[in-house]
Amino acid sequence: MLLIYCPYCEVERSELEFACRGEAHIARPADPSTQSDEEWAEYLYLRTNPKGVHAERWRHIHGCGRFFNAVRDTVSDKFLKVYKTGEPKPGLEAIAKEANQ
Repeated sequence: MLLIYCPYCEVERSELEFACRGEAHIARPADPSTQSDEEWAEYLYLRTNPKGVHAERWRHIHGCGRFFNAVRDTVSDKFLKVYKTGEPKPGLEAIAKEANQ
């Protein structure tokens, strides 16, 4: 079982209390009406799916109910960093290098 730390509740809880909501830091286009069908489809459906370190959005569904971001290694399933929504995306390369030391 995975233990995930919620930065809002400041507790580490079972993965059963959380839900992954996809890739973090996806910005909605400022004016969607100016987007072509291809650009809009890319925004809605295309996401990176890397093998390794990846920034994701999570929600503490059985706790505070808030969204937060996490950097997770998709190979080992290990959470490397957890941070609140609105905080800038950390350098993934530096986190990956630190985790491999």
